[in-house]
Amino acid sequence: MRNIVWSLSLLFAGMFVSFAQTNGIQKGTYLSTNKGGKIKLNLLDDNKYELVFYTGEYEIKGDSLVFSKNAQSENGFNLSFKNDKKAKKIKIKILDPTLYSVYIGPNFYIGTQKASETVQYQRISDIRAKVDPNWTSTDLEFEIDKTDFLYLVIENHDGKSNISKYALDKDVSEAAIDYQSQPLGNLNFAGFYDRKTNQLKVSEPLVNEPFVFVNEKDVQPDKTPKVVPLENQTITNWTYPGKSPYYDYYGTAVDSTQNNAIDSVAVDTTAYASTDYSYNFKLKIENNLKSALAATKDAKTKFLVGIVDSKNPSAKANFDAFIKSQESQTGYNMYDKYDAKYDVYNYYMAGADDKKWLKNNKITNDPSIFILNGNGDLLAVAKSDLISNQYQFSYNGSYYLKLLRADASMSIGKVLKNKKASDADLIQAFNKTAALQTSYDDDYTAYDSADLVISKPALDKKEVAQTWKKLIEAHQKDKNPDMSLAETIIKEIKNVGFTKQLFNEDRILDDTDFLAIDYLLKHSDEIESNRAAFNNDAPEVHYIDNVFSEISNALQGNLNVSKDGAGGEKNKDKVNSIYKKIIASGKGNFESYRNYFDYLGQFTDNDGSNTTYLKEFNTYFDNTLAGANPIEKLDVIFSGLDPNSSYSYDGWNSFKLYNSDICNNAAWMVVLKSQNSNFIKDAIKWSEYSLVISKNNPYYLDTLAQLYYKDGQKDKAIATETLAVQYLTDSVEEQTANDIKEVLSKMQNGTY
Repeated sequence: MRNIVWSLSLLFAGMFVSFAQTNGIQKGTYLSTNKGGKIKLNLLDDNKYELVFYTGEYEIKGDSLVFSKNAQSENGFNLSFKNDKKAKKIKIKILDPTLYSVYIGPNFYIGTQKASETVQYQRISDIRAKVDPNWTSTDLEFEIDKTDFLYLVIENHDGKSNISKYALDKDVSEAAIDYQSQPLGNLNFAGFYDRKTNQLKVSEPLVNEPFVFVNEKDVQPDKTPKVVPLENQTITNWTYPGKSPYYDYYGTAVDSTQNNAIDSVAVDTTAYASTDYSYNFKLKIENNLKSALAATKDAKTKFLVGIVDSKNPSAKANFDAFIKSQESQTGYNMYDKYDAKYDVYNYYMAGADDKKWLKNNKITNDPSIFILNGNGDLLAVAKSDLISNQYQFSYNGSYYLKLLRADASMSIGKVLKNKKASDADLIQAFNKTAALQTSYDDDYTAYDSADLVISKPALDKKEVAQTWKKLIEAHQKDKNPDMSLAETIIKEIKNVGFTKQLFNEDRILDDTDFLAIDYLLKHSDEIESNRAAFNNDAPEVHYIDNVFSEISNALQGNLNVSKDGAGGEKNKDKVNSIYKKIIASGKGNFESYRNYFDYLGQFTDNDGSNTTYLKEFNTYFDNTLAGANPIEKLDVIFSGLDPNSSYSYDGWNSFKLYNSDICNNAAWMVVLKSQNSNFIKDAIKWSEYSLVISKNNPYYLDTLAQLYYKDGQKDKAIATETLAVQYLTDSVEEQTANDIKEVLSKMQNGTY
């Protein structure tokens, strides 16, 4: 519900209104039944209507309209219990989760606890996948063992999780759970009078959701006994053993070890106690430009927004009201404690003492807005007042991202021009740019608003590349890794680094990149030891994953952007050499091998064979997959997967299928090409393995049967191909099914 501009047109377009019509539709006041803030619909004379979204107190300060803060809305869970002394289990019934599962389904959990034992959690979507994978039922029903306490958890996208704990009587046999999303919640209205347009502008986040109204005369007291939680908590980075990591808005893995329960609220059995989870955030407004710049520079991740508005008698009141609104919204985003991620702007109102500075920087309009970085560099300026541009100053808006990119461009430009710039200055400038967030809806160009234009300095792409090359060469003999340099290298080879940020270009790996990768491999142990501390070095946002995963993913990603395969044939030996170094180190993980075989599979040898691929795969198979207990060996590999691996999310079955598929595909290469005939014996091992992992697969059976036949084991081949035909289903393409049947016929009549 945050940082979405309130659009009444969207609201009306999506609104659905129904009425309790005991006596038909009558004039009068109707109340919404939605959870959260109540909305009134007034049907007046002359077929007029009014929608009243909120009522409360307000205060006028100059041209600003300040609304009182609303109370925290209720917990969104409604529970009801049924008792049966004979019941051995408890039936859980989640009522019609279809609507809200779109929003919270992946982040909705249920937990059970006996006495003071550890809480056992399950994701609701995982339960759904087991008991009703095809979503045949509207409600989700499943059973749990008898328990003393029930926990319901909603994991939000900002890293905060809301947890409610309920006590269960020993005779409870059924618990019905109804979650109602809160369309309004805690509104932070702010209004400004725009003298240019004579408009009163009021803004606040709002989720577009249907509203249901009933006549207030028909509103009956709720006679259903309300089940209230024993306790409500909001927990930062909530986790439990075996839970996959949580990722925030920026795609960054959150450290789940930092579990901080906050604002725990005990509730008695008769009343629900609400608590305002809003941090009391205050902006420090300096009284001179020098101090304001110093405060901004110290913060490192902030910009200074300056306002010139000396001719407007209400300017100070408008400024104060704006600051109050920003403090309220920022505190609301932070919840329980200070978080620099949401605190991205300082504000300063220019006065008479700043006239000389304004003139020197060619800021001559009154009113004006200007934006500076901590070094005092002018990034943006507009002939405008604060009110007209106040919507820009959001911590996660595209405008802030563009400011970051312009600031980074300016930093690199200044370092390149500075003949006295140190090695550390260069690393800092490149890292500042490479570490920027990428955005799918950001076009990487200067902001073209007529109001607040960002100045983006022009950079020479060739000069930037040459400087980067010299920097990499200069660090080849480092005894210890520079973590900022390592992060910058990783970003650059993954095509999300400074080249992408500055010039919006995808790159094919070049000699400098391969030299940079050697730097990562040389220092892989030290980088692994230091990366956790580096990733948590706030307030800057840094992130380095496992070095070998980062490199192999970069090589695979580069394969996708290259027109002729990871930089073409000229890079084939270099890429192959890197993969061999990773594997030879003994630290290559599943992702490294997977990407390696994806890469090798793009090429054939000069004689048309796949000898290089098959030799490498055979070594991997013998060392990693083969053995007396293949399922157990796979389970060990699966348990050690990197949390960022796609198979960590897709699950065990998908992981098994990948391994059986890759074995079958390697074996099929031997079936298809006579040049690969030296690998028939090995291919039979791979094919037999695929069928141990995925039994009775007709594709795999067909592969194995043809290998048996080529190896001279004709009777075994016919028996296996007969099984392949037997296990054909409607899911097999008709042409493939016909081919398998034809192969069997040829084997039987000796024409194969």
